[in-house]
Amino acid sequence: MTASLALSSIPSASEIPRAVWERLAPPGDPFLNADFLTILERHGAAAAASGWTPCHLLASDADGRVVGLLPLYGKRHSHGDFIYDWAWAAAWRQVGRAYYPKLMSCLPHTPVGGPRLLVADGASAAAVRQVLLAGAKALVGRLGASSWHVALPTDEEAEWLQGEDLLLSHDVQFHWLDPGWSDFDGYLASFSAAKRRKVRAERRRVAESGLLLETRHGDQVEPAEWPLLHALYASTFERFNNHAAFSANCFADLALALGQRMVVFIARAQRVPVAVAICFRSDEALFGRYWGCSGSYPGLHFELCFHQGIEYCLRHGLRRFEPGAGGEHKLARGFQPTVVRSAHWIADPGMRRLLARHLALQEEAVVDYRAAAAAHLPFRREATGQREH
Repeated sequence: MTASLALSSIPSASEIPRAVWERLAPPGDPFLNADFLTILERHGAAAAASGWTPCHLLASDADGRVVGLLPLYGKRHSHGDFIYDWAWAAAWRQVGRAYYPKLMSCLPHTPVGGPRLLVADGASAAAVRQVLLAGAKALVGRLGASSWHVALPTDEEAEWLQGEDLLLSHDVQFHWLDPGWSDFDGYLASFSAAKRRKVRAERRRVAESGLLLETRHGDQVEPAEWPLLHALYASTFERFNNHAAFSANCFADLALALGQRMVVFIARAQRVPVAVAICFRSDEALFGRYWGCSGSYPGLHFELCFHQGIEYCLRHGLRRFEPGAGGEHKLARGFQPTVVRSAHWIADPGMRRLLARHLALQEEAVVDYRAAAAAHLPFRREATGQREH
């Protein structure tokens, strides 16, 4: 079967037909579609000039029909891919070797898990995956790269990749999960009394601040508003002397293309935006990502980034909310520590052995950390099958 499959490398997501994305990617996914990656590449957020070189792999059958897609980027830095491998680059330097370039299968600037090897269902699916896998490994050699990384694949993919000699790294994100609460008050009723009072006090401070809060989908945001909203987003990066990858025009194009798949929470003072949280959604989940604020407003970060998102999920029947990477402060709002994994193909056998030992220790530490963090969730003991002290 593999002999009848042809593999090609595509230098731009825009060259992949929309019909291919619609056939191979999960329906309703706000990131794996004909628009998200194309727009990021067109506006430079995932382009060669910013250290991302698209080299997406397509597998086609004997009739020329695309049956597999692996989004893939050559990278010369570790920003925006969320595998946290800066120390690995330092280890390569210590032994006189170059870690960059590396290859990444990921969602640029977006720490959201999901399928990475997009393969059509059918009897040939396993063969297609093998061709994509072999193609990525071969590309590592042709480009002189150190490695190929698959950021945040599905659990099924992670297990399969591990069986194909990729190493697994582990991390913790904080996810909100809805077992069936009817509204935000019902959700808070599952908290201990002290934790419930704290959240209500946070929300009350925002409600009494005079700020106007609104929720809009991408197609409800006027293009002329994006420069102001973008300035808020960019201010977060400026505060930490970092680079904002997305431009105002990039956000405007995403809003137009994704429509209801983009969700924007805005706080206004006298009609002027003073804070924004830009999210995306599928049919099952909300994904929070980009935040910015022009001043100091007590409780507003928690309100726009977490509480408004939870209310949106409850209104729209979304059962999961992933508000981005990191952040132990999410525990107090009921976001549960969740172990996520990434997979790594290391070309050099010696460095692979060294990294394997490191990752085995990391896994133990991550599992311990998740358990310790879960002890600080705000829920009543009886809500988790235990007694409240």
